[in-house]
Amino acid sequence: MELLIEKLIYGGDSLARDNGKVIFTPFVLPGERVIASAVSSRKDLTRAHATEIVEKSPHRTQPPCPYFSTCGGCAYQHAAYAYQVEQKVEILKDVLRRVGRFTPPDSIAAITGPEWEYRNRVQLHFDGRKMGYHRAGSHDIVSVDQCPISSPAINRAIKSLQTMTRSRRWPSFLRTFELFSNEEKTLFNVLDAGSQRLSRNFFEWMNGEIPGALDSSLVYDGFRVSHRSFFQVNRFLINQLVEAATAGAEGETCLDLYSGVGLFSRALAAKFSKVTAVEAVQSAAHDLEQNVPAVTSIRQSVEDYLLTVDSPPDYVIADPPRAGLTDKVTRELLRIKPKRVTLVSCDPATLARDLAALQPAYGIGSITLIDLFPQTAAIETITHLALAI
Repeated sequence: MELLIEKLIYGGDSLARDNGKVIFTPFVLPGERVIASAVSSRKDLTRAHATEIVEKSPHRTQPPCPYFSTCGGCAYQHAAYAYQVEQKVEILKDVLRRVGRFTPPDSIAAITGPEWEYRNRVQLHFDGRKMGYHRAGSHDIVSVDQCPISSPAINRAIKSLQTMTRSRRWPSFLRTFELFSNEEKTLFNVLDAGSQRLSRNFFEWMNGEIPGALDSSLVYDGFRVSHRSFFQVNRFLINQLVEAATAGAEGETCLDLYSGVGLFSRALAAKFSKVTAVEAVQSAAHDLEQNVPAVTSIRQSVEDYLLTVDSPPDYVIADPPRAGLTDKVTRELLRIKPKRVTLVSCDPATLARDLAALQPAYGIGSITLIDLFPQTAAIETITHLALAI
């Protein structure tokens, strides 16, 4: 079938229509005319694969990665980077309209950085002696020797690992692990080894090839980050993220919800007399207490902590996981009514839902897209809200 691509949608696919039926196709761009074949179909939705680009977009570029469109990581390497960012802004607006059912601000600023070699953390998967990333849409493994969006230290580690997996010493039961690097050291965090345990000799071998693999934490931009603690993956935009998220924050009291290792708490401690940081993950809370001893650390779920809050703080910042705020959290925020709220979100759909729940008590001051994940479909945003009633 021949399709005229209308727009990109959240998740990396494009949208087109064929005789009234919606067609989702990856790795094509708005305005392109393509020949596509159906991959799957249900009700009024068909997923397709483009077999020929009949009319190319002027924004189409040659992907530099040999694994692009096979590996499930990147979605937009075939598009010029400035165009990727423009499209992400439009996708964000579209999701806010459809899911949140409100009109987003006309202007959404975008903060960008280097588009390659930015990732400081990756997950790698194994099947026997085969190591790499998951194939798009499956758990099959695409073997990789390098990853152009990952940092130089991560790529050095991948090359070392490809050599190590060919050794008889490599444990065949190891399935998934994570690498996290500050470019001096690279932590090795086992995520799935079945029911078996890796030996001390294995970790010593690993540490000899990848310095830091034996460590339980590393120092990143002045923050101690344990191997089970979350930290932002874009090594170039950490400071810009903090500055944009805490811009204009002022007053006496502040809550940092889902505070992690203290990324925002450190900046907020210089702005407020009292900062209370709430984090349920024990390793992250422990790191926070080492990184920002001036704040009050609460090792508790955000839902449970907010139930104990009686007076409104001057400012709240929340950086929840992909699932966004829970109904209990939005309900408690509406009850205590802080003067200002900042939401840091990595999912436009949950952001739209959360913003809709907080209106009309809060008005949107600004929304900023910060492109922490170039070449991918991921969209990170910072939304500043002010109490309207």
